[in-house]
Amino acid sequence: MASARVAVVGAGLSGAACAQALRERGIGVEIFERGRGPGGRMASPTLHGRRVDMGAAYFTVKDPAFATVADGWIDRGLAHRWTDTFDVVSSEGRDVTTGPMRFATSGGLRSLVRDLLPDDVRFERPIDSLDELSHDAVVLAMPDPQAARLAPDACDWVDFEPVIAVAAGWTERRWAVADAVFVNDDADVSFIADDGARRGDGAAVLVAHATAARAREHLDRPEGAAAPVLAALDRTLGVSEKPVWTHVHRWTFAKPAGTHGQAEFALIDRPRLVGVCGDAWCPTGAPRVESAWLSGRRLGLAIADALSV
Repeated sequence: MASARVAVVGAGLSGAACAQALRERGIGVEIFERGRGPGGRMASPTLHGRRVDMGAAYFTVKDPAFATVADGWIDRGLAHRWTDTFDVVSSEGRDVTTGPMRFATSGGLRSLVRDLLPDDVRFERPIDSLDELSHDAVVLAMPDPQAARLAPDACDWVDFEPVIAVAAGWTERRWAVADAVFVNDDADVSFIADDGARRGDGAAVLVAHATAARAREHLDRPEGAAAPVLAALDRTLGVSEKPVWTHVHRWTFAKPAGTHGQAEFALIDRPRLVGVCGDAWCPTGAPRVESAWLSGRRLGLAIADALSV
């Protein structure tokens, strides 16, 4: 009898975790990714000689299973403790907030996804229809709006909000913030990270995330968001000097506007198994990097159980 085969569409963290769980159970896996590299929204392109996190800003750890993985990354030097304290800027002034420890990487968050993936991922291979795949099961490891195009009736989908990320570099630091800033009540910016602080190399680079409202105005021409975002850096941090360089990245489906309640993933038989996973499948807390990993891994284990019957 032929061995079961599963297609995982999407080489972000949830897809990588799902594929790893399946292979641990002896299931054959093929991974398809429409982009040129892994990571999905944990993208960290090389800009002016160094990696810059343009998507997810950090990760936190709560679940014991994910803690084991994170400890492995830390032990091998792939990740490190960053900070538990962020500044908060609002119309009422400036304050600080303390929360869970945030973890960052020296090589960009994409390096963590790459660490989990096998070498045979099929990059630049978009899947436009499930009919293209002859596998025993298919996993859609991607934001809900993208998964809905391939399997419209797989579940009740949640909406996603856009973000435009603007990275900017200077010859030296021009701001007082040590790590990152949550920005409230601003029309243009919601979050700013000191990329040199989280990377650990001290580079004078900021990455700012535009608000969803600002991003929607510039989805067709993302570079148009750079000017209002830079103006927001002046308002919030007093960074008035023009940067040496900027880089703009559009995330049309950046973050879930809701969640799937208590469900950790979707798995239906239609007649073959089709599963959906990602950060919107988080029974506890808000969508985050950890929830993407947990959703993908638990879906992979559920598919392995189903194919073993």
